Amino acid sequence: MREALELARQGVGRTSPNPAVGAVVVRDGEVVGRGFHTWDGVKHAEVLALEEAGERARGATLYVTLEPCAHQGRTGPCTEAILAAGVSRVVAAMEDPNPLVRGRGIARLRAAGVEVELAEGYADEAERLNEAYVHFMRSGLPLVTLKAAVTLDGKISAPDDNRGWITSEHARAHVQQLRHRSDAIVTGIGTVLADDCLMTDRSGLPRSRPLLRIVLDSQLRIPPTCRMVTSCRGDLLVVTTSAASAERRRTLENLGVQILVLDGPDGRTDLRRLVRHLAAGKYQSLMIEAGSKVNWAALEQGIVDKIFFYYAPKILGGLHSLPVVGGVGRRRRSEAIQFRGVRLHKITEDEFAVEAWMVKEG
Repeated sequence: MREALELARQGVGRTSPNPAVGAVVVRDGEVVGRGFHTWDGVKHAEVLALEEAGERARGATLYVTLEPCAHQGRTGPCTEAILAAGVSRVVAAMEDPNPLVRGRGIARLRAAGVEVELAEGYADEAERLNEAYVHFMRSGLPLVTLKAAVTLDGKISAPDDNRGWITSEHARAHVQQLRHRSDAIVTGIGTVLADDCLMTDRSGLPRSRPLLRIVLDSQLRIPPTCRMVTSCRGDLLVVTTSAASAERRRTLENLGVQILVLDGPDGRTDLRRLVRHLAAGKYQSLMIEAGSKVNWAALEQGIVDKIFFYYAPKILGGLHSLPVVGGVGRRRRSEAIQFRGVRLHKITEDEFAVEAWMVKEG
């Protein structure tokens, strides 16, 4: 199972909207087949491992990181391939939360006489490997991660000069891994105007589909000459309001930019509707990399599922340096937004990251 999980990791970023899955076939204590799924490769991990094993799969044990599917999708059911190969035992790390599968694969195999068990102690690791997929299947919405690079006193921007970086090159490379795992990334127009950013996946790793770059821009102030627009290849979505100029909209659309009108509170864009729009397009994960105002709006509107904050060994201080979360904030400590499942990640000798899940009301 450990090898199957390592194989599955090779598919991270290359399988969406499918999960990353690894499979290993073992016969008489020897590994005779291996496989992991990628979207371009089409075939599921189980099928690839069985094909490599050939006749040696008969009477063998199949270790797989996710319950085998029992429905027709882009490929036939993996359960039928397992039965046809003559596998006698299947060990899965976790049940598939997909409503089309959820227990049906295990039931089908057992009904046909195959011994099936869930590997004890591997479910948490297997779920974290596919946390966006699991979240999407359980909630119907993409997993939304709020990422930020902050000083020890929680600041993301200085009042006068913001040249340079808060975190190290190593930390920024780690961020690219987060982007690589994401289907979409969103920022605000303020960040675009201040930094002329690209917001691309620069990990250099293959993806199943382009990272969808999203800009929240209620008045369509995004310059047609900015790098996000000039680099657009069908991967840029600008979310605006009905108050935006029709002429600016036509200009941007002629440059290949997708425009989505989502009127929200106080003349701003509606983040909840944006998340639902992404869900309809089977975007299973959204990363927020923005400024104080957008960060607060995302938290206040309840779309954030988790945070990933990178901390640098620096302090800016002062009342004019921007905090990671701005807006009106909460007026009482008893009303503070709370988090659970806190994990600390060592990034460099002097830098760390905090990952935590937002406690949702109700």
